[in-house]
Amino acid sequence: MLKYNFENSLDFLGSDRVLSSIKKNEKMLEQLFLEKTEDKEQVFGWFNVEKWTTPELVFKMKEKAKEIQEKADIFVLVGVGGSNNGARSIIKALEKQTKVEIIYAGNNLSSNAVCRLLEKLKGKSVYINVIAKNFETLEPGLSFRILRRFMWEQYGDNISERVIVTGTLGSQLNKLANENDYLFLPFPEDIGGRYSVLSPVGLFPTAVAGIDIEEIIRGAHDMEQSLKNTSFRENPGVIYGVIRNLLEERGFAMEFLSSFEPDLKYFSKWWVQLFAESEGKDHTGLYPVACSFSEDLHSVGQYIQSGKRNLAEVFLQVEKVEENYIVQLDTKIKDGFDYLNHMGVKAINDIAFNATVKAHVDGGVPCNIIMIPELTAYYFGQLFYFFQFTCYISGTLNGINPFDQDGVEAYKKEMFRNLK
Repeated sequence: MLKYNFENSLDFLGSDRVLSSIKKNEKMLEQLFLEKTEDKEQVFGWFNVEKWTTPELVFKMKEKAKEIQEKADIFVLVGVGGSNNGARSIIKALEKQTKVEIIYAGNNLSSNAVCRLLEKLKGKSVYINVIAKNFETLEPGLSFRILRRFMWEQYGDNISERVIVTGTLGSQLNKLANENDYLFLPFPEDIGGRYSVLSPVGLFPTAVAGIDIEEIIRGAHDMEQSLKNTSFRENPGVIYGVIRNLLEERGFAMEFLSSFEPDLKYFSKWWVQLFAESEGKDHTGLYPVACSFSEDLHSVGQYIQSGKRNLAEVFLQVEKVEENYIVQLDTKIKDGFDYLNHMGVKAINDIAFNATVKAHVDGGVPCNIIMIPELTAYYFGQLFYFFQFTCYISGTLNGINPFDQDGVEAYKKEMFRNLK
């Protein structure tokens, strides 16, 4: 299981204050864990992992993924936000050496990007997966229209077997699937995009990448059971959620997710969307920022260390690496780095991590640490569920609805007013 270290934040805030806040909100927490009102049912599909990962659905996804792995050169994932970030985060970290190249589209409005994509697809065997809950968002709609024309020109009547659509029942995307014999996968109506990674939205593209989605599901399920069966006072999801709220009460404005593992770069992007869309409401919420160390220590590291004291930090650190390169002695050139002789790069990474945590703590930054035993599908499943659960706890304790995103609609209204 993941390991948690909240000691620094508990020291900073006072462990008694954290426990007092848990006790104060005990009745609310009980409702969050147990109560399923009609409103919650509309957004609560993620809460029980098994609901959208049935054996039948998993088999269907794996069978189509196997076909794509055998026949495709390129698989295009068309989606934006939660329809993209979850799958991309684990694919980029764990992508296997397969002949299928995965390309992401429908996440921008760049003409240059469209033209480069179409040029890249020429002469290749292509499959596309269009993911959109209600199929009303401009980016995937535009991309699907462009790609549909390309696919028709390439494959004619055989296009249907090469197009997979993931949407809600009754949506325009569902209608297009029925009319054109595309494979249809469900985008759960009771799950918002940013909470959808543990459903066909995130799992099918991940299966195409050759990653074991059953291990993701198993990890998420184990985390679900652990969080739901641990007392509030000992529950890491509750403790972390309470810490975030108490920090905001103290005037903190930002939370950094930092890691010394570059393979977690796109996971950080998923995490940013999860907390920004869930908690950035009513002029409240900690602003989520992602950092990839050690590179970003040479840019924003200065601000974290010596800027305004209104930021907190949570570190993700990987305990076991797949390969550990040992630095070799260089007898030909004196470069001043002989102190690294015979050291493993993992040991160097760990020293930099520990030094950074100490420096930031000494600089007045409350730091939390989550240790990941190793980067595998199983532990990604745990990470996804843990942060979704924590975001739900944190946002609700802060008095906001962590499942809507009215602010996202503001620019859309103005944009569509000028387009239509």
